[in-house]
Amino acid sequence: MPALRDTIRQWPVTLLLALTVLGALASLAFMTVGAKGPWSFVLPFRGTKLAAMVLVAYAIAVSTILFQTVTANRILTPSIMGLDTLYVLIQTSLVFVIGSSGSVALPPSVLFLAQVAAMIGFSGILYVCLFSGRAQSLHLVVLVGLVLGVLFRSLSSLMQRIMAPNEFVVLQDRLFANFNTVDTNVLAVAALAVLAVSIFGWRMIRTFDVLLLGRDTAIALGVDYKAIVSQILIIVAVLVSVSTALVGPTTFFGLLVASLAYRISGSERHALLLPVAALIATLLLVGGQLVLERIFAFDTALSIIIEFAGGIAFILLILRSASR
Repeated sequence: MPALRDTIRQWPVTLLLALTVLGALASLAFMTVGAKGPWSFVLPFRGTKLAAMVLVAYAIAVSTILFQTVTANRILTPSIMGLDTLYVLIQTSLVFVIGSSGSVALPPSVLFLAQVAAMIGFSGILYVCLFSGRAQSLHLVVLVGLVLGVLFRSLSSLMQRIMAPNEFVVLQDRLFANFNTVDTNVLAVAALAVLAVSIFGWRMIRTFDVLLLGRDTAIALGVDYKAIVSQILIIVAVLVSVSTALVGPTTFFGLLVASLAYRISGSERHALLLPVAALIATLLLVGGQLVLERIFAFDTALSIIIEFAGGIAFILLILRSASR
């Protein structure tokens, strides 16, 4: 019995250590396997891609877990707020108005900052208008975000139907998450933004656990529910906006990672759940890209496979919820 208790007590540390080692091995293999040419070129080139994957994995994992915490629903993801479809609308509008050549000529840093500002501004307006009144209905925020997402998708579809075929081909390449064309300067700005909101959110790590008890219980325990939820929504908006503007939309990846994190960790404590989710996301992205590029040499985007797996996970979660 003492040995069993020690094993249970050490399980979180063992889990984090195991995931960290697997992620480090996957990263090392990604940097070295199949390398051709001088290391002075290979290491910076692959290092930029690796840093982008780690950053996006962390941002998507953390934002999904936090969003599911405030909504008390493990099926919802931040993409339901319409940020992914807003990104698609921005990209479609650029190609439609100034053409593919004009959009390619735009400085990457300017385009990145404009997209992040647009998505964060959209989220901020949504939260202020719908979550600052007397109702303070988070469900209303989600519903309006879903409706606006449908609107953005419809507008994008309309412009895509009437644009020239060659412009549409260029646009399609931008609508899938791509880690091969990440600008170093943009990556640095994205990393600073993610680091800033992470430091801001870490001080509330214990409060996240209290929110899982429900709104009324959290308020009874002294939590300023409106302020904390607003801050979490801001953190989620920044993380999702940065990751989406950096590489493109990943609709179901967060759902897949969050589901695996809950099942593997067997805990709802955010101090364990958030690192586990981030490590799982990193392992999936880096390991998946390694297998796809170096072993099978598939000429396709990893996001397509991950989104397919995430879609299956979404269906399974719905069926599981319906069976209860």
